[in-house]
This record gives sequence, structure tokens and C-alpha cells, in this order.
Amino acid sequence: MSGESTEEAPRPTSVVDVVWGMVTTPPIEILDEVGETVLLFVRSLTWLVRPPFRGAQFLAALDFIGAQSTFIVGLVGLFTGMAFTLSTITAFRQFSAEGMVGGVVALALARELAPVLAAVVLTARAGSTMASELGNMRVTEQIDAITTMGVSPVQYLVVPRILASTLMLPLLAVAFGMAGMGGAYIVAVLWQSIDPGVFWDRVRSLVMWKDITMCITKALIFGVIVSTICCKKGFYASGGARGVGEATAKAVVSSIVAIFAADYVTTAFMTDV
Repeated sequence: MSGESTEEAPRPTSVVDVVWGMVTTPPIEILDEVGETVLLFVRSLTWLVRPPFRGAQFLAALDFIGAQSTFIVGLVGLFTGMAFTLSTITAFRQFSAEGMVGGVVALALARELAPVLAAVVLTARAGSTMASELGNMRVTEQIDAITTMGVSPVQYLVVPRILASTLMLPLLAVAFGMAGMGGAYIVAVLWQSIDPGVFWDRVRSLVMWKDITMCITKALIFGVIVSTICCKKGFYASGGARGVGEATAKAVVSSIVAIFAADYVTTAFMTDV
């Protein structure tokens, strides 16, 4: 009949469809996020070697990411070294081996604590700021305005931040390690009466050049990961102020998870088994 609708009724969603969506949606979203992040990093690499070079933006990023993060990184390193030394001495005294504490703390700082915790501090301080800045620029259409003026927003906004983070995080990791050893010396030698000669001799005997190389390599990798993830989250933010806040939170969480995952992979490749 002419008055009857010819449209078919929508097929009801079955339990299988619901379960299938619940199983497949999270992996697809994760792969989508990883793909967008890798694509942004590749675009940054292509713009890195193409003029005009943004020297002023790069120097500003160096100051914010590196110089302004030194104090908090050193402070966290100091208390980390003190806490780790105190726990190590307590355990080693059960075997009358407290003289080994200097070398053990130095080895732990060089291989794990310094690069990982320096990257976490950088994420909390600079990474969150990068994500929120770029997110605000996106939702207020400043990035669109930069594109309209014929300037690549990736080259102008993203490349300086990634490059500065990659170059500065190894230096921050070294500063973290030095502050950690200062805290270890205070606790072990000044407070727990460990002989300073034995303390530094164990450091020289246990810490090799390959451990310093591992620290620097990890810091370089973490610098790339943190800056790329934080820039990506902010660069593609949407939804106004609430969206910027969510993008910043996701940037910090994703960066910290990626740091620990990359730490395991890097350690597995660089450790002689």
C-alpha cells in the first residue's frame, strides 16, 4: 500500500555484536593512537631538516624543558638516593655487607632510577604543559590560524619541543644521578658512618661505562617518547576546556606507561644475559 513505509526496521543488536565490540574496540583504539603518534613523529622528522629553522622556538623550549626542570629533577634525585640508600643499608647489614651500598646505589641510578624517574618528572612538569598549551591553541583555532598563514604548525610548534626534550633529558638524567649519589653519600657516609674510601671504591668497581651508556640511551628514547605523546595529545585535542584537560591527563598517563614499557624493552636489549 502507498501509505505503508518501505523502510526496513533496524536489526536488533545481538549479544554477540555487543561482546565483539567490547573485545575489538580497545585494541583498535590503541592501534589508532599509536599510528597517529608515529605519524606525527615522522612528520616532525621530515620538518626537522627543512628550512626555515625555528631557532627562537627551539631556545625557548630548551629553557623551559631543560633549565627550568633542573631544580625539581635534582631535588627528586636527592631524596631518591637518600631513600634507596637507607633501604639498601638496612638490608645489607643483615649480611655485614653495608660497604657495598655505594656501588649498588650508583648502579641502580645509572641503569634504572635516573633515566626513568627523570623522564617521569619531565612528563609531570613539562609534558603536561606541552599538551595543555597545544590543546588550548587547537581549541582556540590558533593552530588553524598558523596553517592559514602558510606556516607548518608541526614545524613551528611540535619539532622544537620534541628536539629540546630529546636533547635535554639525558642531561637531566645525569643531574638526577649526581644528586642521587649526593643523597647516598649523605646517608651512607655522614649518617651511617660508612667509610668514604670504601664507598667510592665500590662505585668505581661496579659502575662501568656501559652502564652510563645505558642511562644516556634510555634518556634519549624516553625524551622522544614523552615529547611525541604529549605533543600528539595536545595537537589533536578537541571539545573545549574539558577536552584540553582530558588530553593533558591522557598525555601524562600514556607517557608514564610508555616510559616503563620502553624501559623494559631497552633493558632487555642492552643487558648481557
